[in-house]
Amino acid sequence: MTAPLLIAKRDDTALELLPALANRHGLITGATGTGKTVTLQRMAEAFSRIGVPVFMADVKGDLSGIGAGGSASPKLSARLDQLGLEPAFAASPAVFWDVYGEAGHPVRATVSDMGPLLLGRLLNLNEVQAGVLQLVFKIADDNGLLLLDLKDLRAMVQHVGDHAKEFTTEYGNISAASVGAIQRGLLTLEQQGADRFFGEPMLDIADLMQTDGEGRGVVNVLAADKLYQSPKLYATFLLWLLAELFEQLPEAGDLDQPKLVFFFDEAHLLFNDAPPALVEKVEQVVRLIRSKGVGVYFVTQNPLDIPETVLGQLGNRVQHALRAFTPRDQKAVKVAAETLRANPAFSAEAAITELGVGEALVSFLDARGTPSVVERAFIAPPGCRLGPLTPAERRALIEGSVLFGHYEAAEDRESAYEKLRGQPAGNGGAAGRGTPAGPAGDAATAPQQEEDGGGMFGGLGGALSEILFGSTGPRGGRRDGVVQTATKSMARTMANEVGRQVLRGVLGSILGGRRR
Repeated sequence: MTAPLLIAKRDDTALELLPALANRHGLITGATGTGKTVTLQRMAEAFSRIGVPVFMADVKGDLSGIGAGGSASPKLSARLDQLGLEPAFAASPAVFWDVYGEAGHPVRATVSDMGPLLLGRLLNLNEVQAGVLQLVFKIADDNGLLLLDLKDLRAMVQHVGDHAKEFTTEYGNISAASVGAIQRGLLTLEQQGADRFFGEPMLDIADLMQTDGEGRGVVNVLAADKLYQSPKLYATFLLWLLAELFEQLPEAGDLDQPKLVFFFDEAHLLFNDAPPALVEKVEQVVRLIRSKGVGVYFVTQNPLDIPETVLGQLGNRVQHALRAFTPRDQKAVKVAAETLRANPAFSAEAAITELGVGEALVSFLDARGTPSVVERAFIAPPGCRLGPLTPAERRALIEGSVLFGHYEAAEDRESAYEKLRGQPAGNGGAAGRGTPAGPAGDAATAPQQEEDGGGMFGGLGGALSEILFGSTGPRGGRRDGVVQTATKSMARTMANEVGRQVLRGVLGSILGGRRR
């Protein structure tokens, strides 16, 4: 069994997190400036040292220091002496990700994989508008139109709106007002940079679950300082990532240590204005993903930010100081104290408002799986740098990663936009312009005109070459020929038939109540 992880200490009392129970999830709370970031770094590097990969969002930009070794300072040395710990400065293997592709490897997901329900929440659609969006996805499925990026979805929505009367009998009423609301929402989303998130190559979950040559788990750091300015996109992306982990990972049962630990910083964004059905399914995912070997740790300022149904699933707790300046703050202090297993030696409610920086009330699950008596202790300092990397250091780590070059270049293969606009793959730069080429699938089956100037055999030879070996669009997009199609027939069949039913993420299927 893997040795316990030292997280906090007071005098001779060591507070350790048991790796075998780390997938019972956890909660890190506290007011701004009380030490949540240091706690997160300490836990992340502790998991990394035993070979557990970690994923965490860097909202403020200071978590990147985990990729560099720390150094002694008077304050740090004093804390180490106080706790009786020896300095152990070392960097953790770190990989940086960024939805915008600026401060890390680009992160992308396809529109189809995100699904209509998560997109509906992202677009802030009402019930009627969300229903129309689901019809758009259904029509795309039935006509074999791939929805990969935002221009695909915008073209598909416009096509459905233009042919609403033709689809009404089979699919139901499609109002022009709902179509307009969806298009306006997509335009706003595009202006916020979501067009860089939707597309291919899509993030491979396996790339988040790597170890280095020394057997240490890779710490995946999402640059979220810019993404955080679009809170719905931030929350929806992390929720999608959780859904992908849930769907793709096999059942694992009880393990000696997790396969992956996921830290959800600023967790209140996930639940702000969330409908009850979504909260219910988040609770379901959190409860069930434990069996996949994934631990989820919510990081937020106030425990009241987490719904009770979800809060009840979080067994490992680190509670930093809270301020009781308002009635809501006072209620939060009381709630936080009541959710910890009482220690007769002190009042948890009083202690929460008295904790110093780096001090916390800690209660981890014991070997029997029950919460331990809460202890007041100091978080052990991490061995990494307590501060951000320089831009040059970050760039060196990005370019030195084994993943560098795999996600950097976007792909644009033939999908809904190209078929509806009658353009070859790669010519989608003019998203939103032009007129759909009639009912779905017409453009895809239209005969290609012969090229002039090549003679009968010259034109025929070029056409045969394209038919057999495919063609390349101006932006590098590939259109497969007969040879590629033959070798990929099984993959294409799965992508077009099974893939549409399975690979939309668990929330797109569970929230929808059924799988297509």
